[in-house]
Amino acid sequence: MPRINLLPWREQERKVRRREFYIAAGAAVFAAGVFVLCGKLVYSSWTDAQLEKNNLLKKEIVKVDAQIADIQDLENRKQRLVARMEIIEKLQRSRPEIVHLFDELVKTVPEGIYLTQIKQTNRKLEIHGVAQSSTRVSTFMRNIDASTWMDNPVLQVVESAKDSPTGGSSFTLFTDMVGVDLDNSGESTAKKVAAK
Repeated sequence: MPRINLLPWREQERKVRRREFYIAAGAAVFAAGVFVLCGKLVYSSWTDAQLEKNNLLKKEIVKVDAQIADIQDLENRKQRLVARMEIIEKLQRSRPEIVHLFDELVKTVPEGIYLTQIKQTNRKLEIHGVAQSSTRVSTFMRNIDASTWMDNPVLQVVESAKDSPTGGSSFTLFTDMVGVDLDNSGESTAKKVAAK
């Protein structure tokens, strides 16, 4: 005998579909939440890893800056030491110069002149003295010009000496010192002048 269902089946079918829809929507929301959470965790781990790299780079940059400062300090020390060594070397080379200069002064001063003061400023000599006559000053300048250790005499002042018991003229002249700076061949300037 055939069975006839008189119950409202459409209503039950709707309830089943609605339940399935809610289950599917809940599953979709849950899956979306899990996906968002996983994405957030991955992004957060990437950010943390990049921050660690940045911090490591900052520490290394600080170390390198300190090393650069040390290198610059060493370079400055080296330059100061090289400058000192050059000064010492110049002093060593010019050490006998003053002896030669005084020896040359004795040879260049003619009779009738006596020197009262000699002052050296860098490579210039300032010579003060008293001469019996201006011709003796001229002779002195010619002797300086022909000298091995002095050159370019320039007469600054000649005036009659009032306080001198012998009379005569007081004078001031400037002259250049010929140094013993060595050129590339190792020959001193003074020796070259002497060879001429």
